[in-house]
Amino acid sequence: MKSMTILGMIGPWQVVLIVLVVLILFGGKKIPELMKGLGKGMKEFKDATKEIDKDKEKN
Repeated sequence: MKSMTILGMIGPWQVVLIVLVVLILFGGKKIPELMKGLGKGMKEFKDATKEIDKDKEKN
């Protein structure tokens, strides 16, 4: 039996359903705030990993 990745099992209708559920749960006003927070978190994580790489190069 061939193993499938999770992305291989998600189709366009499942994506639409997930988006609708997120809209219902959080509402239209909260989603930009959530995305802004997610973006800030990703940026901080990226900056921290770059800083760690710089520290490793110095040693």
